[in-house]
Amino acid sequence: METLVDVQEVYSIEGLSLWYDKTQALKDINVSILENRVMAIIGPSGCGKSTFLKTLNRMIDIEPKVTIKGQISYRGHDLYNEHYPVEELRHRVGMVFQKANPFPKSIYNNIAFGPRLRGIKSKQLLNEIVEKSLSQAALWDEVKDKLHQDAHSLSGGQQQRLCLARCLAVDPDVILMDEPTSALDPIATAKIEELIYQLQQQYSIIIVTHNMEQAKRVSDQTAFFLNGELIEQRETSDLFDKPFHEETADYISGRFG
Repeated sequence: METLVDVQEVYSIEGLSLWYDKTQALKDINVSILENRVMAIIGPSGCGKSTFLKTLNRMIDIEPKVTIKGQISYRGHDLYNEHYPVEELRHRVGMVFQKANPFPKSIYNNIAFGPRLRGIKSKQLLNEIVEKSLSQAALWDEVKDKLHQDAHSLSGGQQQRLCLARCLAVDPDVILMDEPTSALDPIATAKIEELIYQLQQQYSIIIVTHNMEQAKRVSDQTAFFLNGELIEQRETSDLFDKPFHEETADYISGRFG
């Protein structure tokens, strides 16, 4: 049986606070994120969930007037050290957004884009990466005969799986998902959730979701955010069955949110 000693820590966040200009969005966040686990982040709109997610691959850097205090360590390295290679980080920590955002290119070129940026030119190797990534995203059988069609010709659910495949094509370590199924119908949502279950064997996944039933279905751990604070982080079944804090109990029971 796996013990806690066997589980590697991917992220260690200590005393993380963040401001947009003078507005504080995150307040003294302390959390560990473990390897090959799915962590769900829940909480009402505006509580800091997406902001927190964007600190993990430094997408927050593109926001104006952001101030960050505290430390985020990824695999033991300080992410906000001025010498940390940010572009390499974004290959290692991929992101799938709320709204599918395929590039205005063919299905094939969407997947091959990242590997080409990393210097891969071999047509055979690119073909293998495209097939593997689309297969991992459960999309290969649906698109293998139309790889050179515009990616925007796909359905919304297929486009979201294409964006996941594009993320997988650069061989990430961590996958961040920001409300990845909020715009999808129940069938497409179920496919994404099944993929999350399968992919956690190889990747660490952090998913922001408003859907508490989804958090219960897909995650090993859940973190509840409120007003920029991390109220509690626990094993998912424990948090939903026996929350420590009254605010958590009120939120998951639907008293606010």
